[in-house]
Amino acid sequence: MLQNYFKVAVRSLLKNKLFSFINIFGLALGMSCSLLIWLWVQDEISYNRFYPNLSRIYFIRSGFDWKGQTGAGMATPGPWQEAIQKQVPEVAAITKITWNRDLLIKAGEKSTKENGIYATDDFFKVFVTPFIHGNAASAISQPTSIAISRKLAEKYFGSGNAIGKMMKVDNKANFTVSAVFEDIPLNATERFDWIINFKVQEQDWMKWWGNSSFKTYALLTQNANAAHAEKVMRQVIKKSAPPELLSFPLLQRFEDVHLYSDYKGLQAAGGRIEYVRVFSVVAIFILLIACVNFMNLATARSVKRAKEVGVRKVVGAERKYLTMQFLGESLIVSILASILALFFIMAVLPFFNEVVQKQFTLSFSDPSLWLSLTALLLITGLLAGSYPALYMSALQPIRILKGRLAFTTQGAYLRKGLVVFQFVLSIFLITGMLVIGRQMNYIQTKRLGLDRENVLYIPIEGILIDKLEVARQEIINSPFVMAATSTGAIPTNITSNSGDLDWTGRDKDLDNTVNATFVGYDFTKTMNIKMVDGRDFSKDFAADTANYIINEAAARMMKMKDPVGKQVGFWMGKGTIVGVMKDFHLSTFHEAIKPLILVNYKGLNTEYLMIRAQSGKTKEALDHVEKVTKSLNPDYPFSYHFLDQDYEKMYRSEMIVNTLIKCFGLLAIVISCLGLLGLAAFTAEQRTKEIGIRKVLGANVGNVVALLSRDFVKLVLLAIVLSTPLAWYATSHWLQGFVYRIDLSWEIFATAGGMAICIALFTVSFQSIKAAIVNPVKSLKAE
Repeated sequence: MLQNYFKVAVRSLLKNKLFSFINIFGLALGMSCSLLIWLWVQDEISYNRFYPNLSRIYFIRSGFDWKGQTGAGMATPGPWQEAIQKQVPEVAAITKITWNRDLLIKAGEKSTKENGIYATDDFFKVFVTPFIHGNAASAISQPTSIAISRKLAEKYFGSGNAIGKMMKVDNKANFTVSAVFEDIPLNATERFDWIINFKVQEQDWMKWWGNSSFKTYALLTQNANAAHAEKVMRQVIKKSAPPELLSFPLLQRFEDVHLYSDYKGLQAAGGRIEYVRVFSVVAIFILLIACVNFMNLATARSVKRAKEVGVRKVVGAERKYLTMQFLGESLIVSILASILALFFIMAVLPFFNEVVQKQFTLSFSDPSLWLSLTALLLITGLLAGSYPALYMSALQPIRILKGRLAFTTQGAYLRKGLVVFQFVLSIFLITGMLVIGRQMNYIQTKRLGLDRENVLYIPIEGILIDKLEVARQEIINSPFVMAATSTGAIPTNITSNSGDLDWTGRDKDLDNTVNATFVGYDFTKTMNIKMVDGRDFSKDFAADTANYIINEAAARMMKMKDPVGKQVGFWMGKGTIVGVMKDFHLSTFHEAIKPLILVNYKGLNTEYLMIRAQSGKTKEALDHVEKVTKSLNPDYPFSYHFLDQDYEKMYRSEMIVNTLIKCFGLLAIVISCLGLLGLAAFTAEQRTKEIGIRKVLGANVGNVVALLSRDFVKLVLLAIVLSTPLAWYATSHWLQGFVYRIDLSWEIFATAGGMAICIALFTVSFQSIKAAIVNPVKSLKAE
């Protein structure tokens, strides 16, 4: 019996080649999209899962609650780590780390820049890491020790044991390799290739309570209550810190850090999890659209298979066996589609990896791949084939054999409903494509308050720090360079903040937290930032080393109408505000512009030399900068970055979403059009004689096309009405993540609806025109 069912299924597929192709190709596209999204989602939710004590690791954020205004930052003050370590019994280990740094590493004749961190002693107690040589206890216990990854050990010392070998870091101090750890996986929040004891680079400012510049992680004891531990931490910090410090510890589970990086007030409000949800929904949408195609075409063609069902029932076939037969046919289609989907994935995987900037591979030896594919195959086959199987197995044999079976009102409504459902999903994705695309364009073109074009920067390293002003003067002594300045942070990503700002008449209950960075002369000139009042730092004013520049947001925070000339206290002691800058974006459009203070300083905390090149002369400016830096700092390789490229990297997630939504949205439209094409072909086939009679009576091609297209256009219009409020709600919710965003105008939804109508008309017209140009004689002879 099963063999007979299989033969019937294969013959049915071969007999109806067009509809078989539409079903298999549509399902293959849907399954391949779903599998690609599954690869991405699986990677996102796997971050940090390899740590054996993951459930006990917590990221300590810096929270604040001032007059009802709440928030949370990633950076914490340096003294928190020691205070918590000594006074909170629920903490088994705690570590403080710097942000990642690219420093020159030398070993023998080899020297390249490598990425690493400085961390306190308990780092490997918090983050349990497998070691190839050495152990966690001694890895960074000494200030002269360095622990390196397997990759670095093999790169510098070959396959031998690297323990005891010497490495020179930043061309300053020699360190002894004390341990070699396994390479940190790609799906880790904290990735590095070398790690050195924090005290090696510790300075006085790192011990200030008001300066938040480090990340802090804690490992709680077994069975510790995180809420209680957080409460104790707050009490300890409140007792230990100066009374004017308003920030307090806020614990976040480390397993949530990657997916829930955004905070609204004191609660995690989203982050990467939003995109995981978005693409999970997109995967379901696309798969549903493909399944709906199958269901629609199968039920529409039920008339063609009705006699087969009637004969089988008359000779004794039970409904359950007929249901099994049609479900089996659906599973065969799904198997063929899954095979084709694997070929699709292998073809597009390199492009997909490039877009999402990951390294996915399709390993056929991986059991999870086959389990996922089998699950997808069964879900798709049963979902797509369930209704057609139940519908066709329920047909009454008497009506069938008497020739009384026709399209029922119920069946017609179902098919129309499925078409509407398909286009609701498709229009929803089209709207998402348009909104995300416009927001990305807005981000890329909006004036930031500074000019990021034609700006490059180089790291200040080695002996360049001691020759900084000499280097700056030589660099600007070129017709290809407009200006140059030093800075402690990239101007479009100033994240360091401090609560050390003080001024005469300050309300002690007023939040005085400001973002801050060190800069050199000509900062505003180099970045093309407008001055509202006062001036930039200048070498013509010797006192500027103790003076400050603020932005408009800082002036508003201090409630100063004319800040220039007023005295404030900050990192360099008492000083005068010499200038007020127009507000510019310190970070992404997700955040409002914060108060900012600039400190004129050229010391160890100066990280970059920013250079503005003449427009169209970037290559010449680069050659000049390279020549100057190599002559002054010959031990370091020349490296540079462009500010506009760095700015775009800040929106990497949004850019990836933009690209993927466009690709998957287009695929969803293609799949919907395949189903529409099949239904149009079937409708034209059913109305062959009607079309012939109309043509004999004088109808032209346009009349026939309008006749066959009218019903489908009505369905698309209904889909527009249903999808618009859903799309508005979803896109407005996404845009709320940006403080600066586009307006959701009616034009966006009108464009999405117009695109859907045009696509539907084009798809249906193709088949309608084909039916309309057939000779009416042939149509009237058709059986």
